[in-house]
Amino acid sequence: MNYIQQAFKGKNEWYNWVLTIIAVFIGWQIIGVIPILTAAFIKTSSLAEFSKAIETSFRNIGLSNNLYLFLIISMFFFGLISLFFSIKYIHRRSVNSVITSRATPDFKRFCYGFFVWGLIATLTITASIYAHPEDYEWNFRPIPFFTLLLISFLFLPIQTSFEEILFRGYFMQGIGILAKNRWVPLLFTSVAFGLLHYANPEVAKLGSITMLFYIGTGLFYGIITLMDEGLELALGLHAVNNIIVALFVTANWTAFKTDALFIDTAEPSMGWETFFSVLILYPFMLYVFAKKYNWKNWIKKLTGKIEKPLNL
Repeated sequence: MNYIQQAFKGKNEWYNWVLTIIAVFIGWQIIGVIPILTAAFIKTSSLAEFSKAIETSFRNIGLSNNLYLFLIISMFFFGLISLFFSIKYIHRRSVNSVITSRATPDFKRFCYGFFVWGLIATLTITASIYAHPEDYEWNFRPIPFFTLLLISFLFLPIQTSFEEILFRGYFMQGIGILAKNRWVPLLFTSVAFGLLHYANPEVAKLGSITMLFYIGTGLFYGIITLMDEGLELALGLHAVNNIIVALFVTANWTAFKTDALFIDTAEPSMGWETFFSVLILYPFMLYVFAKKYNWKNWIKKLTGKIEKPLNL
């Protein structure tokens, strides 16, 4: 049974999907904001100041970068718990079935994606810093940085796992069995993943062309998921990508404003790294994975029909 067909193992009435989406929204966007709302209430001295903090996404209320990052991640934690609960008790199927088509998740695949992309991302950022040292300011402060290091490795994978399991897992499978093919969920989840990031400060600063990067990244993760019949590689790639970004470079206009090693002081612009990733690095990674895991039948894997297994 392939990855998308895993959805047939559970209940798939329209109300199962609606109830799950509602539950995830409540966990992510209602229960999940309680910690940061509490912090904002404590930090502000009046209702007007509290209202302004909400309007500015709690960025200017005096929270440290690390505490702010942790509180934002907590939103994704509650979203992920709600998603797992819904899969198990609303759809009546295992959480494993939304992660992989294998009997159990392949942790070696996660690690391979994590370390290979981690190395490539580190080399790319290092090359950019050496090529334009005037655009970067050294920002190392031991206590904030090592706190960030701990938060990044322990908690950032919660955020990336929520996005992967929701988009490349739950929605990929659900839309796949509805459309009865693979290409519709691949394109839909890629665009939806891009739109999820539309509110990021980068888009406001750099323009809508930035969406090409986010949609391209979603497409890359989606191709990997369909070709490998599981989320393990995408989970590793997404986790290490956000960890490296958080640890190495920050800027006042990015979604990840952290106590990173360097501050990007250059005027915001679409750098070569953005399109280099989408046009060069992503295809290279697909080639590497294809060779290692012997991927074949690309057209069928990415566009083929989805049918309900006869044994269900």
